[in-house]
Amino acid sequence: MLHFTEDALKRMLYYKSLGDRTFEQLEENNFHWRPDETTNSIAIIIQHMYGNMMNRFTNLLTEDGEKDWRKRDEEFEPMELTKQDLLDCWNTGWHTVSTAIELLQPDDLEKEVTIRSEKLTVYDAILRQLAHYAYHIGQIVFIGKMLKNESWKNLSMPKRQKGS
Repeated sequence: MLHFTEDALKRMLYYKSLGDRTFEQLEENNFHWRPDETTNSIAIIIQHMYGNMMNRFTNLLTEDGEKDWRKRDEEFEPMELTKQDLLDCWNTGWHTVSTAIELLQPDDLEKEVTIRSEKLTVYDAILRQLAHYAYHIGQIVFIGKMLKNESWKNLSMPKRQKGS
């Protein structure tokens, strides 16, 4: 438990970097591309993650993780946001998460918080959010890779070439 917050934040920021490196490869219109009406675009995923991050990590220890001001359903509607608007949301959300986690004291990890009527320790709530963010960033990377196809720059160890 001694280094949990540092380790959790390190993992979260690794996933953030996968998103960042995907965004660097994308053009403005790529953020809004959807293969069909039932699939979220990268922009919608960012909108949702931003809403979730602000909701869960604003006043983490003192307020319910499901704030009255959140409009979750609207996060899944296409909005007229530019690439820069989306990156600003992305970075603001991550700053809110990072700041909240950095301010935690070791005793805070055993405190109880509520998310969607579920009582969780802060420790478990952070794990819950880590998994949630990794899930959505995987979607972002997959869509980015589909869009860029042959020009995609791999974000991890590339597959070995045949004969090597």
